[in-house]
Amino acid sequence: MEKRVGTVIIQINSNEDVGQLNDILSNHSEIILGRQGLPRSNGKNLISLILEGTTDRIGSLTGQLGRLQGILVKSVLLKNK
Repeated sequence: MEKRVGTVIIQINSNEDVGQLNDILSNHSEIILGRQGLPRSNGKNLISLILEGTTDRIGSLTGQLGRLQGILVKSVLLKNK
């Protein structure tokens, strides 16, 4: 299956599921090229990820993250030409 490059922005509105979030990221570490955390004074911390993987694997990551309470996720994938 063809690999794609993309980015994911994660907004943490509640620290309740941060442990699960980190477990999910660790389980998908093979597709994570870069990770940057941005603490914010309003309590809504951000994590940005640069990914390279199949759409199935990226979808698995974002789907699992999207089911966590207090976590918002948005992803963008580039088309390969």
